[in-house]
Amino acid sequence: MNIVDIVCQKANEEKTIKVNRVNLEIGELSGIMIDSLEFCFEAACKNTIADGAELKIDKIEAEAFCKSCNKTFRMESDFSPCPTCDNFNYELLKGKELSIKSFNID
Repeated sequence: MNIVDIVCQKANEEKTIKVNRVNLEIGELSGIMIDSLEFCFEAACKNTIADGAELKIDKIEAEAFCKSCNKTFRMESDFSPCPTCDNFNYELLKGKELSIKSFNID
């Protein structure tokens, strides 16, 4: 609902009449259930200027930097150790995102 509210507010500021598509970026460790979001998006758009809008989601792979061995690696979960040194001393670089990348309007 918040995504639709934000998009509709910005679209109204642009004096548009229709939102055609919403593009999101969602990190794979964000905790967002993408299937649920896709399922609910249509209902959230009902009776708004985004009614019938397409939802496009770009999934962001989780990546971390190991401070112990100075390697960057892809994380499988929040509790993945570094695959090189098996250490948990890392900094998450990406994978927790949830952002509205863009939207298309008429």
